[in-house]
Amino acid sequence: MAVILEEAKGLNKELIKWVKEVAEITEPDEILICDGSDEEFNYLINILLKEGSLIKLNEEKYPGCYLYRSAPFDVARTEEATYICTKKKEEAGPNNNWMEPNEAKSKLFKLLKGCMKGRKMFVVPYILGPVSSKYSQIGVEITDSPYVVINLRFLTRMGKIALEKINETNNFVKGIHSMGNLDPKNKYICHFPEEMLIISINSNYGGNSLLSKKCHSLRLASFQARKEKWMAEHMLVIGLENPEGEIIYITAAFPSASGKTNLATLSPSGKYSNWKVWLISDDIAWMHVGNDGRLYAINPEYGFFGVVVGINEKVTPNLMKTISKNTIFTNVALTKDLTPWWEGLGEYPEELLDWQGKPWKKGKPAAHPNSRFTTYLKQYPYISPYFEDPNGVPVSVILFGGRRSKTIPLVFETFSWEHGVLAGAMIRVETTAAAEGEVGRLRNDPMAMLPFCGYNMGDYFAHWLEMGERIKHKPRIFYVNWFRKNEKGKFIWPGFNENIRVLKWIWDRIKGKVGAEKTPIGYIPRKEDFDFEGLNLKDEDINELFKIDKNEWIKEFMEAKKFFEKFGNRFPKKLWDIFYEILENLK
Repeated sequence: MAVILEEAKGLNKELIKWVKEVAEITEPDEILICDGSDEEFNYLINILLKEGSLIKLNEEKYPGCYLYRSAPFDVARTEEATYICTKKKEEAGPNNNWMEPNEAKSKLFKLLKGCMKGRKMFVVPYILGPVSSKYSQIGVEITDSPYVVINLRFLTRMGKIALEKINETNNFVKGIHSMGNLDPKNKYICHFPEEMLIISINSNYGGNSLLSKKCHSLRLASFQARKEKWMAEHMLVIGLENPEGEIIYITAAFPSASGKTNLATLSPSGKYSNWKVWLISDDIAWMHVGNDGRLYAINPEYGFFGVVVGINEKVTPNLMKTISKNTIFTNVALTKDLTPWWEGLGEYPEELLDWQGKPWKKGKPAAHPNSRFTTYLKQYPYISPYFEDPNGVPVSVILFGGRRSKTIPLVFETFSWEHGVLAGAMIRVETTAAAEGEVGRLRNDPMAMLPFCGYNMGDYFAHWLEMGERIKHKPRIFYVNWFRKNEKGKFIWPGFNENIRVLKWIWDRIKGKVGAEKTPIGYIPRKEDFDFEGLNLKDEDINELFKIDKNEWIKEFMEAKKFFEKFGNRFPKKLWDIFYEILENLK
């Protein structure tokens, strides 16, 4: 059970000193050091049940599950309130909001002054990565939100185990979070990568308040990774096993709502039911070059924090099993018999409370489009036996992709690592509800990292090129797009579990079993090498799926050029060379 600071024994001196400094500013009634025990979890759950923000769900149908309702204006990552605070503005780059560190601290400490009066302060130590891995990192989040603490229990290896690790080192990432008064005008999520510090105030939404998630494991870690010559990426990691029992490991970077969770939890069926997809990570990969010259990936996280809308028995049966117990649902709808409900599950029930707890009105979303589930990765039926491997798994394939209704074919292979970096840098995607703002416009999201890269993205592209020089056995890079539409605006490719057919073609490519057709933008499948059997796709549909419209691609390159020019001379010359070479070929 969490212990009061005064009663905690054997704590790291550096940790105690820092906790006291933060408490002096925030003035909590009590300071509790979290140990990650079941007793502590139940204590926190009871606090939230009493205050009415948490509801216990039907114990027979959803054992150990709860529904949390957030403030209706605090439901997504707030990119305009997210800052990188480096001494020099150009270090943060045009891809980030920047604030000078002293100015940021002066603003934040004013808002933090007395913000925890009448509240408890929770000190949450956590480990990112397998406990015994030399690639793992320790962080401590100070928060006044019991909701944050219970989520960190699912998402990280937290509590006693992390406290023991801290005693071996004074080196840990410091995170300060307060709900404050949830004032949207004074919401800040500030990162100080030069000090490995994060401060977040006036939001309780996961992406802004669970500081281990995007703040530590991507924004700070990416800054550190460049310095230390490794990679912190917004990528899933899966093992693809063929019927003969051979496995290759694939990482994939897709912006939100581009099929990332579906691919991570792919359940091959029909004629491919003898293939297996093993889950290592659904969201983040830390990658290092091994002694054998290959790229190895670990998952820093211990749990899922995913969008729940669209999950159902038909397309994501393994995920439905996973979330049917020990899960926190955030901002979903609620049925009469206290079971969670969201769009994608099927017909609307007759009686339903929407995500704000009001009677649902026809024509309105019942669950918030960015409603979430938090649970343990180890509950997933096909969690990889190498999920906790301290060295990680060797990566053979990197996939890039995004939601695009035209231009981008179903799949193409890039010509080289460098061309793959350019393809990843050129990702543009149709926007979704995971971040605040207009839904449906095209936005740049290179490597799906635009909101999460903790430094100048021009330097980030250069870092990818440098990593390519360090990796002796480079993964092959492919680009996929499950979302191409026909003239009637209908999706051509069935997607979901049928995406195994694309993975099978990729497998055959890297094993040298099939050729490909060379186009100006990369290698696309020859019809005879790709399995369309049983999909009822007409020839014109197949042609459209793989069509390379040169005029559309020239437009795509012109849009990318405008974006790349923002990075000035920090954008690598090598990428410009490949860019103009492909553009010439298109013309």
